[in-house]
Amino acid sequence: MISQDRLSATFSALADPTRRGILATLMAGEASVQKLAAPYAMTLPGFSKHLKVLERAGLIERSRSAQWRPCRLSARPLKEVSDWLERYRIFWEASFDRLDDYLRELQSQESTKSNSLIKKSRTTTVAAKRRKSGRR
Repeated sequence: MISQDRLSATFSALADPTRRGILATLMAGEASVQKLAAPYAMTLPGFSKHLKVLERAGLIERSRSAQWRPCRLSARPLKEVSDWLERYRIFWEASFDRLDDYLRELQSQESTKSNSLIKKSRTTTVAAKRRKSGRR
């Protein structure tokens, strides 16, 4: 079981579109801070704050390689979020399946009721015509 604090940190980090964009870029492989920052109109210190949030949440790892610090995606927190969400997906899927079954049952009952009313209406109409014409 993952701690709520770690899960909260992951969701908080994922809440920002810039950080989600960084993660999307890192799906292609590790990248330098400069490469990651290039598409965004912000200062490098401002961009570094986003990286720190991602790093604290465990979503990225940074290492030293000569003069630069490459960033790479860390899948563990995303797997934890996926596992957590899966429990709710299973719950809602089962709920929707029960709702579908219930609606099919209602439709079946309505269809049976309609067929019964149509037959009754036909019988009543035929009997009325017979009475009117004097036949039985």
